[in-house]
Amino acid sequence: MDVLVNKVAIVTGASSGIGRATAELFAREGARVGVSARRQSELDALVTQIERAGGTAVALAGDVRDEGLAKDLVATAVERFGGLDIAFNNAGATGQMGPVQEMSVEAWRETLETNLTSAFLGAKHQVRAMLARGGGSLIFTSSFVGYSAGMPGMAAYAASKAGLIGLTQVLAAELGAHGIRANAVLPGGTDTPASITNAPGATSDVLKFVVGLHALKRMAQPEEIARSVLHLASDASSFITGTALLVDGGVSITRT
Repeated sequence: MDVLVNKVAIVTGASSGIGRATAELFAREGARVGVSARRQSELDALVTQIERAGGTAVALAGDVRDEGLAKDLVATAVERFGGLDIAFNNAGATGQMGPVQEMSVEAWRETLETNLTSAFLGAKHQVRAMLARGGGSLIFTSSFVGYSAGMPGMAAYAASKAGLIGLTQVLAAELGAHGIRANAVLPGGTDTPASITNAPGATSDVLKFVVGLHALKRMAQPEEIARSVLHLASDASSFITGTALLVDGGVSITRT
């Protein structure tokens, strides 16, 4: 359909999972894409794959907690492609798990910096480029954890992901008059390398438990989440801003 023709997009956390699937989908839909993650080799492979499929992409490796990366990623998009229309701030981590009383301050801060502060840093520089462009779409990866469910042992993760929804709402209110929309996507269990179902030592019982939490009784594929991100990035969602979009397979409403 090429719904993103003439658009320029940034995707963080693009080396695998939802970020990679979204970068590939954006490129297939016509966007020129700047991708970022920590692993240069994985980013290079992604760019090669996108270019072989006829798309256009550029990679910049780094740590999303570094404001310099946020600034350089936007500058690269502007210099290489002429501006910025879409930013999918997707990078994040589960962080240390365990009871609050046993969590170190360092572990707490690392999770919040990786999931929440990084999104603030990204938006800070992305907004400036979008204002120069006359509008744009900011998208953040939040979670149903901390929104519709409290999962034991995930205090830092839940707090950071809930914070993203607050950030999204404020950005939407501040920037709507300037043509910039801000939304968060809240995935359910997704079959990615970072999923607990793919963790070392994960058993079939773990997969069965996670699958059973969802009304659809299965996990999502990264491409399914990517299609929802595409909707928020495209003009099909032109009157949607400030939302927390559950793409969770019904995990938020399931009690059986």
